[in-house]
Amino acid sequence: VQLQASGGGLAQAGGSLRLSCAASGRTFSMYAVGWFRQAPEKEREFVSGINWCGGSTYYADSVKGRFTISRDNAKNTVYLQMNSLKPEDTAVYYCAAEMTRRPYTLRTSGQYHYWGQGTLVTVSS
Repeated sequence: VQLQASGGGLAQAGGSLRLSCAASGRTFSMYAVGWFRQAPEKEREFVSGINWCGGSTYYADSVKGRFTISRDNAKNTVYLQMNSLKPEDTAVYYCAAEMTRRPYTLRTSGQYHYWGQGTLVTVSS
């Protein structure tokens, strides 16, 4: 599967952005998807994950209550709605996918084989 992340850009603190992760292939509904981010001079960190059918989601504490992950398997797309953005959300955001029908989300980068190219989110104060 090939992944294309988009939707990044510049936002003011308190604003919103919606990221999209579009996937190629007809079996996207069999993939768990995660969002990760990497800020300058920091390690990549998990942001949110969703299982293959959308029945299970998980969020890092730093984004819980502000970000919402969802998927539309008919469109082969996973979304990350980011509200109440903070300057510390500034990072390159990556989506990742792994073929699995486990009922829970995958939460570490090592669990994902497929990665998109990243989209930059910049939040100004």
